[in-house]
Amino acid sequence: MRLNPARGRWFLALAILLEVTGSLSLKGALDAPALYAVVVAGYAGAFCCLALTLLSGVPLGVAYGVWGASGVALTAILSMVFFSEPLSPLMILGIAVIIVGVLCIELGAHIAHRRRIEVP
Repeated sequence: MRLNPARGRWFLALAILLEVTGSLSLKGALDAPALYAVVVAGYAGAFCCLALTLLSGVPLGVAYGVWGASGVALTAILSMVFFSEPLSPLMILGIAVIIVGVLCIELGAHIAHRRRIEVP
């Protein structure tokens, strides 16, 4: 079963948000154990959305690369906002490198897709 390819991007974005929610809730659950339910729901939802992303036709390398990298960057940034965790200049550089890496994955996937279409 294949879904609409345009929906894959929405499922991927939702998978990223759910994974980040689960990760942030894990830190919060140390003080409020009820948040463990949010952790489980966040991770379960993230994997379901990632599966729907793949079913929609987004290649595994692209989906997993964007999901993992975006989750790391967003979690680091939001940890600063919600938990007052520091972001050093080196960490900020790392987040910038992650963003560039995600862009490279996306552009590379588009180029590979075009080449596959051009080859009879």
